[in-house]
Amino acid sequence: MFKKILIANRGEIACRVIKTARKMGIKTVAVYSDADRNALHVKMADEAVHIGPPPANQSYIVIDKIMEAIRQTGAEAVHPGYGFLSERMDFAAALEAEGVAFIGPPSSAIEAMGDKITSKKLAQEAGVSTVPGYMGLIADADEAVKISDQIGYPVMIKASAGGGGKGMRIAWNAGEAREGFESSKNEAANSFGDDRIFIEKFVTQPRHIEIQVLADSHGNTVYLHERECSIQRRNQKVIEEAPSPFLDEATRKAMGEQACALAKAVGYTSAGTVEFIVDGSRNFYFLEMNTRLQVEHPVTELITGVDLVEQMIRVAAGEALPFAQSDLKINGWAMESRLYAEDPYRNFLPSIGRLTRYRPPVEGKTARGGVVRNDTGVFEGGEISMYYDPMIAKLCTWGETREAAIEEMRLALDTFEVEGIGHNLPFVGAVMDHPRFVSGDITTAFIAEEYPEGFQGAVLPPSILRRVAAAAAAMHRVAEIRRTRISGTMDNHQRRVGDLWVVSLDGQDLAVNIAADRDGSTVTFAEGTQHRVTSDWAPGQNLARLSVDGQPLVLKVGKIPMGFRIRLRGADLKVHVRTPRAAELARLMPEKLPPDTSKFLLCPMPGLVVKISVEEGQEVQEGQALATVEAMKMENILKAERKGVVKKIAASPGASLKVDEVIMEFE
Repeated sequence: MFKKILIANRGEIACRVIKTARKMGIKTVAVYSDADRNALHVKMADEAVHIGPPPANQSYIVIDKIMEAIRQTGAEAVHPGYGFLSERMDFAAALEAEGVAFIGPPSSAIEAMGDKITSKKLAQEAGVSTVPGYMGLIADADEAVKISDQIGYPVMIKASAGGGGKGMRIAWNAGEAREGFESSKNEAANSFGDDRIFIEKFVTQPRHIEIQVLADSHGNTVYLHERECSIQRRNQKVIEEAPSPFLDEATRKAMGEQACALAKAVGYTSAGTVEFIVDGSRNFYFLEMNTRLQVEHPVTELITGVDLVEQMIRVAAGEALPFAQSDLKINGWAMESRLYAEDPYRNFLPSIGRLTRYRPPVEGKTARGGVVRNDTGVFEGGEISMYYDPMIAKLCTWGETREAAIEEMRLALDTFEVEGIGHNLPFVGAVMDHPRFVSGDITTAFIAEEYPEGFQGAVLPPSILRRVAAAAAAMHRVAEIRRTRISGTMDNHQRRVGDLWVVSLDGQDLAVNIAADRDGSTVTFAEGTQHRVTSDWAPGQNLARLSVDGQPLVLKVGKIPMGFRIRLRGADLKVHVRTPRAAELARLMPEKLPPDTSKFLLCPMPGLVVKISVEEGQEVQEGQALATVEAMKMENILKAERKGVVKKIAASPGASLKVDEVIMEFE
């Protein structure tokens, strides 16, 4: 077995590999750029080597710098994680030439399967059903439009070396095909150093289901069942689960056997994933094979009990797989929510900055018999950089059933505290309560169909709002009693805490009566409904763990005048608790309106202006491209919302802008 391995990656996946290496008694070497000098993976590793400036194309994907770090530290093997160099055949070949083990497949398998165009051709030759498309290289935007017209819209424009949603666009007409080709080509060049593009038919109403395979160098290949990854936004996975709620045993077996056959055909070893599109009749079509560890691998580990990173290391060291296909059963259900530094209230645009608060839920067994796991690469006080992927953490839960796994995820998300940046916790929390998701009736179009106008926060059902109102009333009473005990008050001016209050939330006023005792409070609503609230919450605590009628309720709590800002299940509520007279007066107060910004194009996220597409005095039409802003390796084209004339351009290409900084003004 290896004594020392180098992890040619950063962030969450580097930390994940270090954990398993530590468990196996293997020393680890981290590499880091200037931006990651204080990163968690650097702190966790036994050694760390500096490899260059923040941009990945000057550090993490420069093979010579990684090779020098290997020589400097004497590492015997390299784990590439995912992204960066993980699917670069020339990197695997360089390691082979150096006599260093690559904890991944042979370079020949990466060459065969890592390239989307080549892999589709090989899959067709092997008799695997593939999605219709154009497999050749595309010279320019004109040719891209011509090919798209022939295939028929909608089409998917993809970077051949792509992954993680980078270099990928859906085009519904010729104009979008032209625009998408240019953006995909630019993103591919910046992210992967490879700007080759191909086009395929976009299958509507598909489900994205993938098969995890493991193979050793002794001829053993197994599949570890499937993961459903249909909840996607901009072709990037957001929520994954294992197994799929859609597959039956026959389809699962057929997909698994086909995935293994494909792996054997290219001499594959290590962990890999064969991705399929599955239609409503359970017909499946090969998409691609990812010749690396997948981001969502934890859900497979939770239902099989197999540590995939450990098996990758053992296979790279020449060991045989310790199990056969018949040993790999499905145990329970697992969910994964990807926590991204993206603001759901601003159409999921990237958000960068410092994590002023980062408190993930406690990992391990829960009181309900489930499991919580959080794979992360950040820490409180750390900074989210503009240079890399916006993922903060992968929150995973396990339960004996799908319903149990979802409930564990709901409570874990409500417990997860993140402040200082925009993040998608509210959104994934809302999805966990969405009736369509709960039923398992999902496709890759779920987010586009269910949130066509973007995400503006969840609307909680009346039953949960009543529980929140009761909890807020009980918490307010605790805070009021605390305030009566302030020292230094005037004599003969004792303050009495009353029993009658009005709770205002979600546009409604609810009159309540609070009867408190040593163990908690009984909150009675005007029509007679009662809720029993118990908690050890104290004023000033950001997280309130309560029990309402014996059921757990977890609230993120912030103080506002005469009440609380309460967040749970994707909702962000201002909850006021007032005396009846104060509530009566509050209803007479005028509402403060936000400023009118309709005549300005504001930068929706921190980023770099790549292109200004219009000039001062120019008339623009609705939907016309105005500017392109790049953040976290993604190009975002800002378009006109309505017809108008450009009055003034306030930003130029190359400028770094903050959120809501003015790019241009209209007449």
